Amino acid sequence: MRNVFQKALWDQRRSLPFWASGVALVVLLEAALWPSMANMTTLDDYLRDLPPALREVFSLDQMATGAGFLNAELFTLVLPMIFLVFAITRGARMLAGEEEAGTLDLLLVTPLSATRLLVQEAAALTLSIAVLGTAVWGATVIGGRFFGLGISLAAATVGAIALVLLGFEFGMLALVTGALTGRRGLAVGVPAALVLAAYLLFVAGALVNEFTDWRRLSPFDQALHAGPLAAQLPASFVWLVVPPMLALVTALPFWSRRDIGIGR
Repeated sequence: MRNVFQKALWDQRRSLPFWASGVALVVLLEAALWPSMANMTTLDDYLRDLPPALREVFSLDQMATGAGFLNAELFTLVLPMIFLVFAITRGARMLAGEEEAGTLDLLLVTPLSATRLLVQEAAALTLSIAVLGTAVWGATVIGGRFFGLGISLAAATVGAIALVLLGFEFGMLALVTGALTGRRGLAVGVPAALVLAAYLLFVAGALVNEFTDWRRLSPFDQALHAGPLAAQLPASFVWLVVPPMLALVTALPFWSRRDIGIGR
């Protein structure tokens, strides 16, 4: 490997294709259910009987359309959680996992600076999440066309970007936490706890009036409130990019001065 970026991608040469093919298969299988759902004459009546908050959280109001069906079934819970599990575990493994395994010294003996090491690991993490998003995008487009969901290329693109950015935010937090602490457990636990808090805020904003305004602070709301299968990119996507980039930039000087525990 010529650099750490390539090495980080090489480490995923077996697992990443499985993850990508897995999420693509999930989307295709769900899309295959749409023709039978579309023929249900009582679907609208069933949806009207559900609690308003439940319809809002899981986008059930739009479930009578192909895009709304995938939003409700996959894009508001199942796929976000898959992306978060992938991004957090991958981010935690990159530096903290290497350090705990005693293999980080193989990277540090290269002429690469500590700053560039962290940046290249972050770039590899971002690309791997983007590969997962590309798989979802392709499966959404193919499934939508083949099973008649009527999902446009723009909507599929926005939905995939929402998942990628959600994974990017918490995956980058896992990477930074691992870089600063050298503990894989913390690198998983800290972002996982924040995921839970963010999701509770997202749901509470729909259920409790006092939390409605606070809901906008949740990355789940920023990623999902527009669909996420929507025709246009929402402005809230910016807030999914800024915090992880600030965390990375802030962590760089601390990481470069850290006393790395090699060979633990």
